Amino acid sequence: MARYRRSESKKRPSSGCNQARFTGRFIVAVQRIEKQIAVNVPATVAYAQWTQFEDFPRFMEGVKEVRQLDERKLFWRAQILGQDVEWEAEIYEQIPDQRIAWRSLVGHPNAGAVYFAPLEADRCVITLALEYEPLGAAEKVADAFGALALKVEGDLLRFRDFIEDLGVPTGHWKGEIRDGEET
Repeated sequence: MARYRRSESKKRPSSGCNQARFTGRFIVAVQRIEKQIAVNVPATVAYAQWTQFEDFPRFMEGVKEVRQLDERKLFWRAQILGQDVEWEAEIYEQIPDQRIAWRSLVGHPNAGAVYFAPLEADRCVITLALEYEPLGAAEKVADAFGALALKVEGDLLRFRDFIEDLGVPTGHWKGEIRDGEET
């Protein structure tokens, strides 16, 4: 099982596109993907379902397990290009019915945020922004062909179908996290 070392930087997702950053030891190419989808449920329902992290394998391709370790930390196990990878992520911001932002702490380097915005009373738009560091030759080649962007788009489509079919979330967490601390 591959384990990846996380770079020293704790940079949060930015508004820029593909970037490079200096970690103190080397320059790392950071890729950014942003995808959006309209969903036929209220933003509160979509947000509530997204807080059920352990349900992610039901609609995220390649995700084998997500385990909530505490209110802010998640353990992830996924298969990326045929290779098993694990990482631990921290939710550093969670604003009910609006936004969830995370960053990896150890393992596969990634960070991102998901936003929920009402369109109408019974519709919303979900925007997913993801930053990651492609590791190894296979990930870099797949990234060059846009494979992860297609996967993220597919995951959002499957989430839409999942929550629209359910109509109600499988659970809900209404806590709030700001600057890494639960409020």
